[in-house]
Amino acid sequence: MEAPAGHDRNADQIAYWNGPGGQHWTDRQPVQDVLLAPVSQALIDGCRAKAGERIIDVGCGCGSTSIALARHVAPNGFVLGIDISAPMLARARELAPKELPLDFALADATVYPFDPASFDLLTSRFGVMFFADPVVSFANLRRALRRSGRVAFVCWREPRENPMMMVPLQAAYKHVPKLPQLGPEDPGPFSFASEERVNRILQEAGFSEIMMQPRDLSLDLAIGRGLDAAVQGALEIGPASRALAEHPAEVRAAATQSIREALMPFVHGDSVLMPASIWLVTARAGLS
Repeated sequence: MEAPAGHDRNADQIAYWNGPGGQHWTDRQPVQDVLLAPVSQALIDGCRAKAGERIIDVGCGCGSTSIALARHVAPNGFVLGIDISAPMLARARELAPKELPLDFALADATVYPFDPASFDLLTSRFGVMFFADPVVSFANLRRALRRSGRVAFVCWREPRENPMMMVPLQAAYKHVPKLPQLGPEDPGPFSFASEERVNRILQEAGFSEIMMQPRDLSLDLAIGRGLDAAVQGALEIGPASRALAEHPAEVRAAATQSIREALMPFVHGDSVLMPASIWLVTARAGLS
């Protein structure tokens, strides 16, 4: 599959999401859709999409939020899911019901030539935190919105408020060196954790009426399949999996046992319920 052209500073992200990283997410699509269902529902509720509206879903991945939103705006609306990952978009196209008003674009939203003033809503589930120059990216996206257009997206809050990712990672760190530390504005899952930074980005890109609502959730890392499934999930995707990549089998085995022990306090029957915290960010395209 061919990777899309994009903004020069997004080249690393384009390479990652079209390489093994993007394939891992594609392979885990059924599991991730269940795991992140509470996040998706919080986003859908925050979007308040109406029949007939036109929506851009940024970083749509394997398409679950795009499909859900298309059902809300059908039959006369339209959803454009845009992503830089060819393998994930291939899965999205497989899953999308043919009767829905929905299409996908393999492209970098930073530079994609959207039709100006042609969409009502810009949304994203964890897809906007990876822009290298988010002001430029959001400015391009704002031009695609009508003056009455609005924004609703979700992003992770601080790492300490998201044990789902940090508990397995800290257990892995007992056996392997720490990952290179990202700067507070480097692209990554927590790059939009700062309320001040998100407000600044959206203001500089021309948005107004910005609101950030904290949402605390409980996510089942095991998706009802027991502790073994939760441990396997931590080993396959997320920061612990990245920290353990390319380490020998005996190191991974020792880290696996530590991750299991770290997750045991969160076991409830066949579920492993982990606290998670997100921002629901909303804004307006026109000046207030």
